[in-house]
Amino acid sequence: MQTLKNNKELYRKITKHFLLLVLLVSPLLFLGQVKKIGLPLIKNYTKTDNKGGTQNWDIDQDKNGNVYFGNNDGLLQFDGTRWNKYKAKNSDAIKCLKVDSSGKIYVGCYNEFGYFEANPKGKLEYFSISSLLDKKKISIIDFIWKIHLFKDEVIFQSFDHIYIYKNNKIKIINAPKKFQFSFLINSKLYFQDISTGILEYKNGKLNYLKGLTTLNNSEIWGMIELEKNKILTATLDKGLFIITNNQALPWNTEANTFIKKNGSLGCVLYKNKYVIINSVLDGIIVCDLNGNIIQHIDRSKGLQNNTVLASFIDNSNNLWLGLDNGIAYVNENSFLTYFGFSYNLGTVYSSVVHKGYLYVATNQGVFCHPWNTDFKEGSFRLIEGTTTQAWNVQIINGELICASNKGALLIQNGNMIKNLDPKGYYGFKSIPNHPNFFIGANYNGFSVFEKTSSGMKFRNKIEGIDKSSNSFELDNDYLWLKKDQYIHQITLNKDLRKAIAIKTFTQFLEQNPGIGSLQKIDNKVLFQSNNIFYTYSKTLGTFVEDPIMTKIFKSIPKVKKLTEDTNGNIWYFYNESMGALIKAGNNKYKHVITPFTNLTGKLVDNYMSINTIDSKNTFIGLTDGLAYYDSTIETKSISKPIAHIRSFTFPGDTIYLGNKQDKKIQYELPYASNQVKFTFSSPSYENLENIEFSYQLKGFDENWSAWSNNTIKEYTNLKEGTYKMKIKARNSFRIQSEETSIEFRIFPPWYRHSLAYLFYLLTAAGLVYYIRYSTKMKIRKNKYAETLEQRRLYLEKETKIRLEQYELEKEIEKLENDKLQIKLLSKDKELVNNTLQVVKKNKVLNGVIQKLKVIDTNSFDEAAKTQFNKLSKSISKEVSIDKSWKDLEKHLKNVHFDFLKKLKEKHPTITPREMDLATYLLMNMSTKEIAEFMNISTGGVDLARYRLRKKLELTQKENLIGYFMSIK
Repeated sequence: MQTLKNNKELYRKITKHFLLLVLLVSPLLFLGQVKKIGLPLIKNYTKTDNKGGTQNWDIDQDKNGNVYFGNNDGLLQFDGTRWNKYKAKNSDAIKCLKVDSSGKIYVGCYNEFGYFEANPKGKLEYFSISSLLDKKKISIIDFIWKIHLFKDEVIFQSFDHIYIYKNNKIKIINAPKKFQFSFLINSKLYFQDISTGILEYKNGKLNYLKGLTTLNNSEIWGMIELEKNKILTATLDKGLFIITNNQALPWNTEANTFIKKNGSLGCVLYKNKYVIINSVLDGIIVCDLNGNIIQHIDRSKGLQNNTVLASFIDNSNNLWLGLDNGIAYVNENSFLTYFGFSYNLGTVYSSVVHKGYLYVATNQGVFCHPWNTDFKEGSFRLIEGTTTQAWNVQIINGELICASNKGALLIQNGNMIKNLDPKGYYGFKSIPNHPNFFIGANYNGFSVFEKTSSGMKFRNKIEGIDKSSNSFELDNDYLWLKKDQYIHQITLNKDLRKAIAIKTFTQFLEQNPGIGSLQKIDNKVLFQSNNIFYTYSKTLGTFVEDPIMTKIFKSIPKVKKLTEDTNGNIWYFYNESMGALIKAGNNKYKHVITPFTNLTGKLVDNYMSINTIDSKNTFIGLTDGLAYYDSTIETKSISKPIAHIRSFTFPGDTIYLGNKQDKKIQYELPYASNQVKFTFSSPSYENLENIEFSYQLKGFDENWSAWSNNTIKEYTNLKEGTYKMKIKARNSFRIQSEETSIEFRIFPPWYRHSLAYLFYLLTAAGLVYYIRYSTKMKIRKNKYAETLEQRRLYLEKETKIRLEQYELEKEIEKLENDKLQIKLLSKDKELVNNTLQVVKKNKVLNGVIQKLKVIDTNSFDEAAKTQFNKLSKSISKEVSIDKSWKDLEKHLKNVHFDFLKKLKEKHPTITPREMDLATYLLMNMSTKEIAEFMNISTGGVDLARYRLRKKLELTQKENLIGYFMSIK
């Protein structure tokens, strides 16, 4: 008995010390822990994204954070912003690669191996190493499958040879039979020969490892050291083995069962605590060092392809996968994991754990999953009868009730057992001082439910109110409802059947207009606007500021909505992101915002779905599933991001800066290249869409630019001078990088160069001398010119006088001609008058002659008869010999010859008779005179004048005589 008591006492002590050890060590165990609940965020990159081929065989990263992929179509480089592709010599597919500390990227291809290195302008160029080989000895290199940086050597391995590159020379070691692959483990380099086993490369030779014949004729694709003298070996089709004490033993674990079924294409050690194993058929598994599978990620869970050719842990402890078709980034080193489409979840509005089940209210209905069952394989189950929009799932008085389109659904043990009221509901709240009652907000108002001995029942609809929303709270006096931009204060009667008063508020205080949010914190209804919190004073009948809550939220971004979880932590939404105030004592909180920045843009607006089960487990509803957060492992070291200026472009050239390790230099540009462009990136691959940049061109920009996702900046028409382009990056955790900068100088144009200014000075001096000399010469010239000018003016004056004298003489001559013309016309008219008198005389004489002829001369005596005949002859002679008329016509034609000629030329159809009329009109003869002269009546003259006007095509307004004068 005494021995038994001693054993029990010893057992208690051991147990006590063990528990103490567990308490001390458990926080350390959570450091860098891979979560069993949910999946990490997965980002897929297709060949359309990277412009490469399908298969990706190897992955590595340089000091600048750029990630490189050995792709079927060349070397792919990704800097977080852009993909670049580079080709090796005479080969497309790159099967392996390795980046050294200087930035050289060694690659192995088909019949070719060498390295890429940045040229002076930063662009990667390929340099062949295999060209050093004697082609006569080795004509076919075949594929290079592995590259190792071993001590001071670079080792390239193909199936038939090892090529050891050192000091620009190549040493060759032949395979005993045929190499498979090779692995560098803790400064030891191992090769597998497919027939003869595993060899260690040491001192330039291969040495066989004894006792490992079990692995002969198997393809080893991965070897990592789990602990000292314990190497995990992954084969293609024979499973997993542990090499220890010169033995290769099967690793009989859950992981081995998976690999035997799906094959392995390699493995990698993660944080020295986990093993990530690539499979041929079913994605990857993450297991602990005992082979227990913690995560399984395949196509159904987000990978675009199930065949994983390569895996790589980057400098942020996140995982890159080279797939048979594409590339995947797995955000393993995150605060959060996710339940997304692979778990059958859509938009999540609420979640809760109740009696061994995790329930999730979604846009498709209510899903459940056993809480204590591993999540890694199972999917959530849709509860039958809940298939509709579910807004909330809550525990009320120990019962689980779902608010959905179908009504108030009572759920037990993963099944919907009753619909308490078929109207659509937003949510439910317990009623203070009424322990057996609770209230529900439905689509048309509010209803009261009661818990009776026979179970939950619908009691009554509250009359007098027909509005509601998902934002409502109750205190001891009022039902408070926030709808749109109003707060409604509703007073219920004692039996909770009727609203007896409703008061509406549009603001809490005049100096702080607007309505923010309504919530209950620490069992007290609070109202918030612009981060100022209020309570309602029934005594004062107004809102009163709560200084404690206002102080807590003073330095927090403007809050849209907030809620308190079961542990007293306060969660809030701002913009499209969220944060938390983790309770650390009475009115003391620890502000946590960093873990949730990756949820930016994924939260469900107006529905805060925060389900804190305990300090270790919190679920957050998203638009595409559920996020899981464990605050106890918030030990992730968040390093500053790195900002890179990737390229610097100006007319005619581009400098690539992200590939070089060189020291900073100042670039010099001609003035014609004063248009520059910068591209920048940050190799912070977690949540790339939230990486932001700020820049400043010192010498041009006065301030830093606003933060934005833009990765290109261009400046045009820069003046000459020295400039410094500075870039900062800010990651999704709002942590800023150090500044990255590049300096450049723009030379002035030739006309503003210092030599140009010297030329301008000399030119100015020459101009001064020239002006002085020219001034003297000009004075001389001016005097001479003045003399010449005076002479010229004298001559001009003299010439002017002569011209004036000449013009005067011409004017006198013209006047004399006009006077002569007038005199001539006067004479013409006088001649016409005289002629007319002669005509009249002849007419009278003709009359006399006619009368004489009728006289009978027979009665005259001879003497009288003789005298009579003599008189008659004398009169007849006077009439017959009168040539006045013909002389007049001849005279008029001679005097007006030029006029008649011009008139005939202008009007060829004019008749001589009409020309005579024109002459008479030009002489300003009257109608009567013309009639007598032409021996026609005055009416005949008017008719002749009309016909002449018509022939001359004159209008009524044109004067006929004036027209003749213009011709003359």
